[in-house]
Amino acid sequence: MLTLASKLKRDDGLKGSRTAASAPDSTRRVSVRDKLLVKGTCKVHFPDPNKLHCFQLTVTPDEGYYQGGKFQFETEVPDAYNMVPPKVKCLTKIWHPNITETGEICLSLLREHSIDGTGWAPTRTLKDVVWGLNSLFTDLLNFDDPLNIEAAEHHLRDKEDFRSKVDDYIKRYAR
Repeated sequence: MLTLASKLKRDDGLKGSRTAASAPDSTRRVSVRDKLLVKGTCKVHFPDPNKLHCFQLTVTPDEGYYQGGKFQFETEVPDAYNMVPPKVKCLTKIWHPNITETGEICLSLLREHSIDGTGWAPTRTLKDVVWGLNSLFTDLLNFDDPLNIEAAEHHLRDKEDFRSKVDDYIKRYAR
């Protein structure tokens, strides 16, 4: 697994600095982000190591409807970050009430302007975005305020058939 901190340390090591592997355990700090990523449900990938503002996040839920799937998100951090939120799109076709089949995401912290005050704020971080995307598969899964109305209504009508369609999408698109 590659984290930004470990990548930077490894790159410094290639330039002659001390590498992360040689640092004593007592000097390494583990952030909440790294704990979440280490949990195994989220992994970060930088398709172009020269563009650290563009990365992919893979979420592999370990519980709930989406357990067993691998869902790719493309994240672009704009020049105006942290005054504006990063742009995030789901690259994996998914049957989800808060993510459209074309990849748009309904997650309040990704909104630049929010009526309820839960949208983006300069105090938010990329760690919050990773947590939010991961939580869309568990505690933030919201059938009451859907972006994909058809998926939410499907769940309301027939939970077992909804689960079956989610499983079908996982087998076809999220392996």
